[in-house]
Amino acid sequence: MIALDSLGWVERFSNGPKAIKYNHIIDQTRPEEIITSVVVLHEVYRKVKKLHGERIALENVAALTQTTIVPLDQTLALEAADFSLEYGLHFSDALVYATARRFNAELCTSDEHFKGVPFVRHI
Repeated sequence: MIALDSLGWVERFSNGPKAIKYNHIIDQTRPEEIITSVVVLHEVYRKVKKLHGERIALENVAALTQTTIVPLDQTLALEAADFSLEYGLHFSDALVYATARRFNAELCTSDEHFKGVPFVRHI
């Protein structure tokens, strides 16, 4: 199981400089083995809509729905708060990380905020 943060998906969808690395990870994994936080849906939609418009953003989010989407619940919110305190993560990063940890998934990211955090593959 793997999880990707929004930076990874935006790289893939926008053919960014790290898209090849993210494409390799995504294409080597069955969609149902990719864990996606609802926070990632929000961030991808927002970023892609700003860059490319609503139609493209909706198409990208539709692709994400092929993965395992994990809704936010009370337990996940509290786990995220603990990770935020432990690793100094911001709200959305902590929720994405907590979602990955719930499924024992490695989080793949380019976000510098995750440097040194366990179970994170920095791209």
